[in-house]
Amino acid sequence: MQLGSRFGVAAVAAAALALAAPALAQKKYDTGASDKEIVFGHTNPYSGPASAYGTIGRALEAYFKKVNEEQGGVNGRKLRMITYDDGYSPPKTVEMVRRLIEQDEVLFLFNTLGTPPNSAIHKYMNAKKVPQLFVATGATKWNDPKGHPWTMGWQPNYQIEGQIYAKYTLKEKPNAKIGILYQNDDYGKDYLKGFKDGLGAAGQKLIVKELSYEVTDPTVDSQIIELKGAGADVFFNITTPKFAAQAIRKAYDIGWKPLHFLNNVSASVGSVLVPAGLEKSVDIISTQYFKDPTDPQWANDPAYKAWSDWMDKYYPNGDKKDASNVYGYNVAMGLIQVLKQCGDELTRENIMKQAASLKNFDLPMLLPGIKVNTSPTDFAPIDQEQLIKFDGKMWVRFGEVLGGSGS
Repeated sequence: MQLGSRFGVAAVAAAALALAAPALAQKKYDTGASDKEIVFGHTNPYSGPASAYGTIGRALEAYFKKVNEEQGGVNGRKLRMITYDDGYSPPKTVEMVRRLIEQDEVLFLFNTLGTPPNSAIHKYMNAKKVPQLFVATGATKWNDPKGHPWTMGWQPNYQIEGQIYAKYTLKEKPNAKIGILYQNDDYGKDYLKGFKDGLGAAGQKLIVKELSYEVTDPTVDSQIIELKGAGADVFFNITTPKFAAQAIRKAYDIGWKPLHFLNNVSASVGSVLVPAGLEKSVDIISTQYFKDPTDPQWANDPAYKAWSDWMDKYYPNGDKKDASNVYGYNVAMGLIQVLKQCGDELTRENIMKQAASLKNFDLPMLLPGIKVNTSPTDFAPIDQEQLIKFDGKMWVRFGEVLGGSGS
């Protein structure tokens, strides 16, 4: 009896170990992950010509602080984002990213900002097989799962947006004289290509002047004067916030009143239109894919209230008129979903697998009808937006939610 009993106990113990083994085996970690913590990296222009975007990095930190304090992190692990200032300088980005990967040993990069900075690290990240996740730029090239499987975008791409403006121009002003100002880098040229593709053959005769500027330029005043002098009655303003505000102000001051398209990345009331002058921004057209925090229609919206409460508690110094703080909130939520889906398999490969498995994911601060979708062959999480016009106080949406076809 005793011998049989011992064998019985041993059998039960062995069975218990056998059952426990698969559960233990499910925990898989790459560098930067452990039972207690998930460490990831971020770069942002907290200084320099694109410093208006610095608030995105601070918003991300504030959201992850909320998750750590209120939810204990994700799946029991606290989040730690290491963020560095790259000043929107590609060589500095390379330096900071090498530090994040090789010294800080982060699990992945998240929402690194800017097309030129991200372009500078694109090959390096893919060679290292480290996720370059939800980059804060709408360049089309981030949606290349076959050629660059470790890089994924987030927002609607610039070419889609350019096509939307082009199709609107052809419909509303078929005999337009178009003037274009663009930043002389991959960001500006991507928008430019989408706009020209949307115009098609008509673009050759409709575009009367296209001028560029460098991020090191002090102003774009001379370009605005030149575009007006060319007789342009449509203006596509492809600029980052500092230069967008300058362009809006100068156009108004010299009495130039074209049909004015402002790219989405500079459509913030707080960081662009207020510095430019709200009265000088009337009738500007842009696009939107998330809820504008200055729009009173959202005042009683539960999602807006939750965002506002979060700002009050975790980012009290942030500007509630700055749409970049909604952007940061949304993309941080997107990362949380990916990490939740990863469970206990916090490997770089699984992070990309889960990021490419988002199905009709609903972010409360996206516009109604717009959802996040990805797949192994589609690395463009958000591909819809809606036209908006500024009425002197706020952006007003019009028309339908549009995709790449502009229809």
